[in-house]
Amino acid sequence: MKIITRITENVKSFLAEIGELAYFAGRFFKETFRRPFETNEFFRQCYLIGIQSLFLVAMTGFIIGIVFTLQSRPTLQQFGAVSWMPSMVSISIIREIGPIIIALICAGKIGSGIGAEIGSMRVTEQIDAMEVSGTNPFKYLVVTRILATTFMLPILVIFGDVIAIYGSYLVENIKGNVSFLLYFNQVFKHLEFVDLMPATIKTFFFGFAIGLVGCFKGYTCKKGTAGVGIAANSAVVFTSMLLFVIDFMAVFVANIFYDI
Repeated sequence: MKIITRITENVKSFLAEIGELAYFAGRFFKETFRRPFETNEFFRQCYLIGIQSLFLVAMTGFIIGIVFTLQSRPTLQQFGAVSWMPSMVSISIIREIGPIIIALICAGKIGSGIGAEIGSMRVTEQIDAMEVSGTNPFKYLVVTRILATTFMLPILVIFGDVIAIYGSYLVENIKGNVSFLLYFNQVFKHLEFVDLMPATIKTFFFGFAIGLVGCFKGYTCKKGTAGVGIAANSAVVFTSMLLFVIDFMAVFVANIFYDI
């Protein structure tokens, strides 16, 4: 009975948190179109979220391209299909591997950072001080960060995909003596519009999820220093789960268009 009661309480807590997150998202859409617009803070967050994540995304993409090519090349050699390596790697990375892995990396870096930053402001009562001074903390802290992650993550994913394909080219150049021009001719020869658009569109939803959950966990952080750590940790866990759900839905919808 205790186990059933505990499971029931956990389910209720989870559903309640989903409801609070939905309300939080509704408030975001409501506040986004209200004046004044925090333009300077938005661009500052774009710099912090985007530019300062380039190195991490570049290293991640480079390793993805190298490892994926090294793992796939022996199998393709057995079937005499090494010439398909550029097209296979590029389509796999652009459609699925690049977006989801880079989004997970950004969830760990950006989502936890947002959760810890806003959580520490909540704990130290800086948010309460902003409300007393007449500033709208939700618009200044939450709206700007969610918009920044929504618009910057697609750019980071595209950048990471390019680096990943370049890393794959280096392996092919060393292993198979393939020239740069030949490799990328094969890449762009087999890439189609239906490969690029669904993969790009879903990255906007990935960015929105990272910003939304990070801000939600930080803004609703419990009092005390332990609450900041819990907010940062739960932001990463919850965002990672949400990213897989969004990815599943995006792939399901994209497959409908592929069949058409």
